[in-house]
Amino acid sequence: MDNAPQSFEEFWPYYVSQHRDKTCRRLHFVGTTIAMGCVAAAPFYPAALIAAPVAGYGFAWIGHFVFEKNKPASWLGPKELVWSLRGDLRMWKKMLIGEMDAEVERLADTHGEETDAVHAQYAAH
Repeated sequence: MDNAPQSFEEFWPYYVSQHRDKTCRRLHFVGTTIAMGCVAAAPFYPAALIAAPVAGYGFAWIGHFVFEKNKPASWLGPKELVWSLRGDLRMWKKMLIGEMDAEVERLADTHGEETDAVHAQYAAH
C-alpha cells in the first residue's frame, strides 16, 4: 500500500475522515465514556472490564453502520486497531473540549485527497 499510514499521526486524518458524521462521533463519545467508566469500576467490580469493549465498540459500530455507512477503521488490521483506539481517545478529548468539529473541517480541507487515496487502498483489501 503506497499511501498506507506509517504512524498514528499519518493515520489520524484518515481516522477523522471515517468520522465525519456528527451522530457517529457522538455515539463514539458515549461508548468511550461508558467504557472508561467500566475500566474505572473494574477494581471494585471486575466484571465491568468485560463490559468496557462491549459498550465502547457497540456504540461506535452503530455509529459507523447506521450513520456513517462505513466499516470501523479498527477492522483494517492490528496496527490500525491500536491506532483506532488511540484515535477514539483523541477524538473523545477533542469532543470534550469542543475542538472536534473544527478538526473534521480542517482535515477535510487539508487532507481530503490524501485520505481518499488511503481509503481506496484499504478498500482494495
